[in-house]
Amino acid sequence: MKTLILLAVLGLASAAVHQHKLSWRPSKKIQMIRNGEYAAYLEYQRNLRAASPEVLANLPQNVNDFGDFEYLGNITIGTPDQSFIVVLDTGSSNLWVPGPTCKTNCKTKSKFDSTASSTFVKNGKSWTIQYGSGDAAGILGEDTVRFGAKGESQLAVPSTTFGIASKISADFKNDATDGILGLAFTSLAVDGVVPPLINAINQGILDQPLFSVWLEHRGALNNVGGGVFTYGAIDTTNCGPLVAYQPLSSATYYQFKAAGFKLGSYSNTKAVDVISDTGTSFLGGPQAVVAGLAKAAGATYDDFNEVYFIDCAATPGTLDITIGSNVYSIQPVNYIVDAGNGQCLFAAFPFDFGGFGPSWILGDPFIRQYCNIYDIGNKRMGFAPSLQK
Repeated sequence: MKTLILLAVLGLASAAVHQHKLSWRPSKKIQMIRNGEYAAYLEYQRNLRAASPEVLANLPQNVNDFGDFEYLGNITIGTPDQSFIVVLDTGSSNLWVPGPTCKTNCKTKSKFDSTASSTFVKNGKSWTIQYGSGDAAGILGEDTVRFGAKGESQLAVPSTTFGIASKISADFKNDATDGILGLAFTSLAVDGVVPPLINAINQGILDQPLFSVWLEHRGALNNVGGGVFTYGAIDTTNCGPLVAYQPLSSATYYQFKAAGFKLGSYSNTKAVDVISDTGTSFLGGPQAVVAGLAKAAGATYDDFNEVYFIDCAATPGTLDITIGSNVYSIQPVNYIVDAGNGQCLFAAFPFDFGGFGPSWILGDPFIRQYCNIYDIGNKRMGFAPSLQK
């Protein structure tokens, strides 16, 4: 896997607003497709479901599918700082990193040593998180969590409860990350643990109870800058004027209503619940709608790899999503993904939440086109065009 990347954090004039620069890498799915390994991985997943039906057989394709993660950030925990690279994920709410008792699948990971931190407070309660493609378990602890790299300006959040993993599944073994930092609401968190950013808001650390996300357009590059998370303010450097706000329909995920999806000759105007999720590299939606959009784009489904392939030179027009009274148009540069070896993917996948919850995941193609403002205090989402050409 890729070498761990040092990330910089820019401190602003106000201590209550922090910008968190990201690093980008191809998702595990893209890496496996490039290497011809993805079909074997899918077979492995099917075998797991067959072997453990009581755990896996009825699982929907979860928004917390860590094979899709692309955007990574640095944090530190404890005093003195212990450094970790984590996924910054708006589709989950728990923070966890490996601990010293995590042996299997943790050999290359940074591990939190509670005995080396003067600010650590023992909790001891056990936790388990089951994801769509993996799991983790351990005990809880409390310490100071800092957003940003050691030695740079950081957003420090004292008295934060987090998971110290004693076990992670093989799905996480070769990831370029140590753990996951969830940015969604407390109501989504396992064991009701208050997420680090919600804890910062509760303590009055931020100027405003919100954060904004700008993701860079991607090509076939790797280990390069990925964008910026701005905590406590709207990013007016990388984002244009606000188009509109949309109230949340559920303050668990960042869930809201969309009124339609259109590409070329195909359109669907059924009102549905959707979520904004930085941890999903594609758009996910109902199979019939995704198939209609893909056909209109000229993409062809590949049963072997369970993806839609599309001509890299295709120019299908914009993929339009109606939210409120506004139409948000995603350009092909953001929904056609270079998978290497002259192959490109239509960045959408069939998604089933199991009969409850949102119908769509608006992942990175949408967020690359439009900055997303996660207004926690007012329970609403804001959208502004990315200024990147």
